[in-house]
Amino acid sequence: MAVAYERIAGQLRQAVRAGRWKPGDRLPPEAELAEEFGRSVPAVRVALRFLCEEGLIEKQHGRGNVVRRPRIVAARTNLSHQWEKSRAREPLEERARTGGTERDTGLHPDDLVFQASYRETEADEDLARAFDLPQGTPLLERRYRTRHAAESAPFSLMTSYLVRDMIAKNPDLLDETKEPWPGGSQAQLYTLGIELGRVEERVTARPPAPEEAAELEMPPGTSVLVLRKTSIDVNDRIVGVSDVILPGDRTEMLFVTPLERW
Repeated sequence: MAVAYERIAGQLRQAVRAGRWKPGDRLPPEAELAEEFGRSVPAVRVALRFLCEEGLIEKQHGRGNVVRRPRIVAARTNLSHQWEKSRAREPLEERARTGGTERDTGLHPDDLVFQASYRETEADEDLARAFDLPQGTPLLERRYRTRHAAESAPFSLMTSYLVRDMIAKNPDLLDETKEPWPGGSQAQLYTLGIELGRVEERVTARPPAPEEAAELEMPPGTSVLVLRKTSIDVNDRIVGVSDVILPGDRTEMLFVTPLERW
C-alpha cells in the first residue's frame, strides 16, 4: 500500500502531465498543497523532493517548486565520425552551414551558444598512456561548452587534447579565437595533412562530481556518461584524445555497426 508521500507524488505527477501546471509554472506553497491533499506539510515536502529527484520539478531560488522545462536531448551516434570526415574537405562555406551539435540536436546554428578556451599543459600519467607518449609531453587542452540559447546548461562538458608539437605548424590551431572551426576537429587535422583511420570510444557511467552536476544542472540522483574518445590516424598514430561528460537525463547514444554480407 502506498504511503502518503507516494500518493501525493502520484497525484502531482498526474496533474502536471494533464497540464494543470505547465513547464515553468510555480507549484502552490507546501501548506496549500497539504490542505488540498489532506496531508501533513512534511509528507508534501517528501513528495516534492521525490519529484525533484525524478526530474519532473525543480527548486528555484526565490520561486519555490517549479515544473521543470523539458531539456533538449542530444542523440549521439557513431556514424557522426564518418559524417565529419566526409565534410573535412568540403569548401568553407559548406562546412560553416552546420556542425556536430546541430546534427545531434536538430537545432539551427542561431539557436546555439558556443564557448571555447585553450591552454597549454603537459601529459599526466593518464594522458601519456592514452597518447602512448612520455609523461610531460606538451599538449594543447581545449575546453568546449555548447548550449541552447534558451537554456543555461551545456549539452556536455568536453575537454580535448592535441599534441602541441604536432599542430604547431598551423598557428591557427593554437588560437581559441578561431573557434568554432567549421567542420570540427577532423577539418582542423586536415589542415596538417592528417587523415583519421578510426575513432575509438569507451563509455562508462558514474555519479557526477558536485561541480559537474552544478554546471550541467542535473537533477539529484542522475548519473553522467563518461566518454573517452581516441582519434587514430591512418598510420595508427594517436592524434587526439577527448573526455566528454554527458548528462544521463538528456543524452541518447546510438551505436550502429554495419555488417558485411555473407
